[in-house]
Amino acid sequence: MRQLCRFILLLIIVLPLRAEIVDTWQFKNAENQERAVNLAKQLRCPQCQNQNLVESTSPIARDLRLEVYRMVDEGKSNDEIVTFMTSRFGDFVLYKPRLNAQTALLWFSPFILLLIALLAIWRYLRRPRSPAAQLNEQQKSQLAELLEKKP
Repeated sequence: MRQLCRFILLLIIVLPLRAEIVDTWQFKNAENQERAVNLAKQLRCPQCQNQNLVESTSPIARDLRLEVYRMVDEGKSNDEIVTFMTSRFGDFVLYKPRLNAQTALLWFSPFILLLIALLAIWRYLRRPRSPAAQLNEQQKSQLAELLEKKP
């Protein structure tokens, strides 16, 4: 029982911690480092698909991360770096895809589904209710007999 308590305590302590890849890239200043890391967090790893460039340990993510760092140190803007990455990998590399004709359904589908759900609920609530079926005299007498019988 003590081991279980220790294990649970360890999980409580360790689970909130997140490790990040530590690169040995030397930046010209701290602002460039912060901007490069934030930009790399906004770009998806082409191989892993569910991780950004900072979280991924794949070789291509490392190369792209270093490329982002290099471009930031060269003084390129975030837009130039994102344009470079999307020209190589398409909009897939962006965690937040741009709004255009190809991604419109992706952006608006939650709202469309919400409207459909609200419309279905509204129609369900507005439909006419059928009244309870009326019993004829014979059915009423049969019901009365069943209720009078005691087990």
